[in-house]
Amino acid sequence: MTPTWMMIAESELGVKEVSGKEHHPRILQYHNSTTLRRIAAGKDETPWCSSFVNWCLEGAGYVGTDSARARSWLWWGAELVEPRLGCVTIIKRRARGADAATGGRLGYHVGFYADPRISGGYTRLLGGNQRDQVKYSSYPEDKYEIKGYRWPIERQAPKT
Repeated sequence: MTPTWMMIAESELGVKEVSGKEHHPRILQYHNSTTLRRIAAGKDETPWCSSFVNWCLEGAGYVGTDSARARSWLWWGAELVEPRLGCVTIIKRRARGADAATGGRLGYHVGFYADPRISGGYTRLLGGNQRDQVKYSSYPEDKYEIKGYRWPIERQAPKT
């Protein structure tokens, strides 16, 4: 069964950064689900993979990290030894420097584990800020190290 947060993420497929001075309002909403400073949250060029994951999980009624840092997910929820569809997956680029595939400079990226049938040394994620958009991407395991698989455990309190 597909987790609710994964269905929310799939409904966002195709959302992408706007070139120039304009910014995609949906990406700004992703940022607003985190504690990202206002100045950075007002730009769709600010790395937004973690903001996207946080927004999707909160939309499904779960507590996220509220952080715009991909590596913040390493300590969130329950650790999984083996991945399962929809689990939060944290990867880290093995090489140094900026990465066009994930938009990050520190090498960390976070998304939802998308296809357990893919093999041959690739990890397939559904995530935000993957080539500047929400999309499915396959990451070669010789270039990206899997740092963790996580599963939500804490529901948000109902809003009154």
